[in-house]
Amino acid sequence: MFLAGVLSVAGDQLARVALSVLVFERTESAGLTALTYALTYVPDLVFGPLLAGFADRYPRRRVMIIADLARAVLVAAMALDALPLWAVIVLLIALQAFGSPFNAARAATLPVVLPGDHYVLGKAANDMVVQFSQVLGFGTGGLAVLAVGTSGGLLLDSATFLLSAALITFGVQRRPAPAAAQESTEPRKSYFKDLAAGTSLVLRTPRLRALVALATVAGFYVTVEGLAVPYANEIGGGTEYTAAAGLLLAASPAGAVLGMWLITLWPPERRMRLIGPLAVAACVPLIFCALKPGLLPTVGLWALSGLASAYHLPTSAAFVQAVPDHQRGQAFGVASTALKSSQGIGILAAGLIAESTSPSLALALMGAAGVLAALVAGTAWTRARRSETAAE
Repeated sequence: MFLAGVLSVAGDQLARVALSVLVFERTESAGLTALTYALTYVPDLVFGPLLAGFADRYPRRRVMIIADLARAVLVAAMALDALPLWAVIVLLIALQAFGSPFNAARAATLPVVLPGDHYVLGKAANDMVVQFSQVLGFGTGGLAVLAVGTSGGLLLDSATFLLSAALITFGVQRRPAPAAAQESTEPRKSYFKDLAAGTSLVLRTPRLRALVALATVAGFYVTVEGLAVPYANEIGGGTEYTAAAGLLLAASPAGAVLGMWLITLWPPERRMRLIGPLAVAACVPLIFCALKPGLLPTVGLWALSGLASAYHLPTSAAFVQAVPDHQRGQAFGVASTALKSSQGIGILAAGLIAESTSPSLALALMGAAGVLAALVAGTAWTRARRSETAAE
């Protein structure tokens, strides 16, 4: 599972660079580039809650394998040069649909493989390597696209899905569907009743609601990914903006790797207490993009944002551990929907602002709005923790 995740993430980031370059080269539009990038997140608004429940009703290993094979075929089809842009977008939406059950199955399996305190440390190691995979994919993505073209980059991504499916097939233990244990004590509910139950669990629990709200702050600072190509063109221009965009895209996950390592050194209570302040700190560096400080200073700013964004590690770990195993897939789907939708909507909003102003100003405005949202979510988290402490 660990190696499969590394391969998939690295390939996905390479594909995102390829798609951004493909759209920008065809349209020379910052708005359309951001729109296409946003479509790698927005479909989760529908497919997250709708399809993630398969991870609770069917063996999770099987769900991951089928999803990987389907995504390999879809990405390979996107590599066809003759496809019009609208067809690429349709395939991209289908690709994201299969990502929802895969991610839910993988996230729900990890606490079973790593029970108790091992889960937090194991998730930290996993997330750090996943972020490093993003650095690798983004950092080499621009150079890879220059070397093999956008179609070649997409074919490389297709190969990573095939390798991921093979690793899961031969390296992950077979386990029954988690819902099977519930059937022995309770009548099996319909799929949509399970879906409603998972959604209700998240909405009626203050702790879970606050954690989801903190996760959605990512929708403001993730905008650096959607505007990296047009921003690189704005601050540097010339024919080298593709390589510069890859360097910019690598900055945030590089900072996140360091941030997650530092967070694992903190005691649990400090991690929980600093989730809100770190969410605010993840948005502040984007405000300085309005100054158009140049390539290297911007890399530093985006790396600082990534460093603070490591608050997602204790946030997601606390969320998963607070949910019963037989509802983890569905609850994860709800949380993932909120997260991915906020990211897609944020990138889309930033693209629209950039289209009428500039990429640098759009990033600054999204950073300022993110600070306000993080303050609200952090306050809700503090209240939820105080309420639980008082109840105990």
